[in-house]
Amino acid sequence: MVFGLGKPQHKEITAQQLDAMLSAGEALVVDVREADEFAAGHIPGAVNMPLSKFQPSKLPHPQGKTLVLNCLGGKRSGMALDKCGVAQAEVDTHLAGGFGAWQAASLPVER
Repeated sequence: MVFGLGKPQHKEITAQQLDAMLSAGEALVVDVREADEFAAGHIPGAVNMPLSKFQPSKLPHPQGKTLVLNCLGGKRSGMALDKCGVAQAEVDTHLAGGFGAWQAASLPVER
């Protein structure tokens, strides 16, 4: 359900939920942090699309998977989701707590 004045709510998933989705081949992660942050460590298999240049039309085709956006703490991925909403892109999910939550859950990191 959506509360508020027509503003779509973003779906948030936990690091553990995302890990399970990735293990099952059900998710494609798009990391909206800047390239230097991404290079320092990211969720394995993630695609880097920095928010500073983010365009919903350039999102990779999920091929039946759920596109999940992430950043460091959840703010930038939410902003990217707002852009997707404006562009009517079918992306509405991001990682609650971002990469910080992923690391806090001791999940694997690619560098």
